[in-house]
Amino acid sequence: MLRQHAQTFRTAAWLGWQIESNWTDPLLFFVFSVLKPISSVLILVFMYNVVAQTGPGDPIFAFIYLGNAFYIYVGAVMADTSYAILDDRERYRTLKYLYVAPISVPVYLVGRAVARFVIGTLAVAITLAAGVLFFGLPISLARVDWPLFTASMLLGVASLASLGLVLGAWTLTIRNEPWFLGEAVAAAMYLFSGAIFPLDILPRWLQPIGFALPMSYWLELVRRSVLGDAAAAFPTFAALSDGQLLLILAAMTLVLAVIAAVAFRFFDRVARDRGLIDVVSNF
Repeated sequence: MLRQHAQTFRTAAWLGWQIESNWTDPLLFFVFSVLKPISSVLILVFMYNVVAQTGPGDPIFAFIYLGNAFYIYVGAVMADTSYAILDDRERYRTLKYLYVAPISVPVYLVGRAVARFVIGTLAVAITLAAGVLFFGLPISLARVDWPLFTASMLLGVASLASLGLVLGAWTLTIRNEPWFLGEAVAAAMYLFSGAIFPLDILPRWLQPIGFALPMSYWLELVRRSVLGDAAAAFPTFAALSDGQLLLILAAMTLVLAVIAAVAFRFFDRVARDRGLIDVVSNF
């Protein structure tokens, strides 16, 4: 069983890369992959300069910059894991063939998201490099806490993949405008995850939403591992140690994995009962 899942994952990852990269020649694809994150950076810097009216040396700039950069993974992993179901069901009309194949559909969906994860990693790297070269972002590879960074990234990506499976399973049962579900959820979480401002800025009655999201703890761990002491300028999670944050994130990831498994079985059964496996939305 494990060997079959590994083969499914590898094949799905290869297929996802072919789909994501075959729309143009390699040079144009590379240029697009570079320009898109750079454009996002320029928009962010312009907004920060207009609103904050302070230079990039302010600690809040590094807080916002890192949060915005790593939030790219939310769209790349969570949204695109759910989008893969719609892609195969409605664009390529192959989802029904996947269902009769001897594979695990959830494993296949996670494998499909690998290509977007690779592209997202490239975008994050370009964004961080631009921040260091042009805006003086205080990042040094020698000072990064790599064990903490690696652990937080593994748990963060796993939690995003679990959320993506929940959304993907849900889209199986939606016939009207399901295409924007993943992006809509990612956009909503952008405001509540502490990506662009500390959770303390939110109204008190909205703060529990942020504390209930795994992305809030993941982004805090990423900032601590990359910025070191500079991350302490915003004490939202100051009372929690790195180990406690990792434990909370690990517990949330485990809970989300269980929820994803239960949700997929539930929505899959609903889709089968209603004959929605190979339908086209809006018709």
